[in-house]
Amino acid sequence: MNKRFQNALNGIVQDVPPVWFMRQAGRYHKHYQNLKKTHTFMELCKQPKLAAEVALGPILDFDYDVAILFSDLLFPLEALGMGLTYDPGPKLGWHLNEANLSKFRPFQDALAALQFQKEALIETRKVLPKDKSLIGFVGGPWTLFTYACEGEHKGNLIDAKRHSALYHNFCEFMLPLLEANIELQLAGGAEVVMIFDTAAGELSPLMFKEQLEDQLNAFAKRFPGKLGYYSKGTTLAHIESMRHKTTWAGFGVDHRHDLPAMLKTNARGFLQGNFDQALLFCDTDEFKRRVDEYLAPYKLLSKEERRNWVCGLGHGVLPQTPEEHVRYFVKHVREVFGK
Repeated sequence: MNKRFQNALNGIVQDVPPVWFMRQAGRYHKHYQNLKKTHTFMELCKQPKLAAEVALGPILDFDYDVAILFSDLLFPLEALGMGLTYDPGPKLGWHLNEANLSKFRPFQDALAALQFQKEALIETRKVLPKDKSLIGFVGGPWTLFTYACEGEHKGNLIDAKRHSALYHNFCEFMLPLLEANIELQLAGGAEVVMIFDTAAGELSPLMFKEQLEDQLNAFAKRFPGKLGYYSKGTTLAHIESMRHKTTWAGFGVDHRHDLPAMLKTNARGFLQGNFDQALLFCDTDEFKRRVDEYLAPYKLLSKEERRNWVCGLGHGVLPQTPEEHVRYFVKHVREVFGK
């Protein structure tokens, strides 16, 4: 268990923030690329020892404070019977409509198909250094619905947005499964489970509040202090009222947010983010300048004001990101705040 991460969770003042990146185990990393030479993506996710090996790689290489379950947020859709292949991106066997809701598998069968995530967390914890934390994740119900309807969450999400009744019916199947999925990940050793709701930022704040907020708060109430939430593209208008619910463990925000300002008014729970992941591709001198420019407002905060900060990216590590820039970022953050 990582002391820095636990301090950020609990609002304990410290000099150096914990560091973890979304997608820190993945295509940019030679460790992952080497494993992909002999294993498919599905094998890396579904064979627990392999999933643990993938998750451990960036911890040993870049020294992040937190390891993340290596998996994919679409597996609950596969578990419900929608089929799933990767070539290389995800492709479902069929798209959801009112007529084929009855094709979903029974709850117990679907849950059994997700047990590999619990086993992957158990195996990851076995090999993870004792001073590192471990978190799990699930997809948000809206994001899973957009994939079920459209096969992706690019564009305007016309089909997903115009079928509110279908979303309600979908949630009758998905919400109990996600709750059970969170339970099994916590039982597997996850200290926190993140809800990655990457398509929710495509909704207006009004639609977010009408369709998602009560569902998400119900999850947090069911697992107080154990759930975090992140959605690319959401604004303060989307998440501000959720931030003040004492049941949430914390929130991640992308690089569009003024995170130092948010930290000043943060009552409790971690705030994770939010260096623009695209800037990792800058030439080295420019990249280093951008990192210092990014860190400058955080240095102006008092230790009390930044006590809940978990340092990371605005979104996930992109493919082909230079490894040396990732390594520099993690090391430099500790040097800057360790002085």
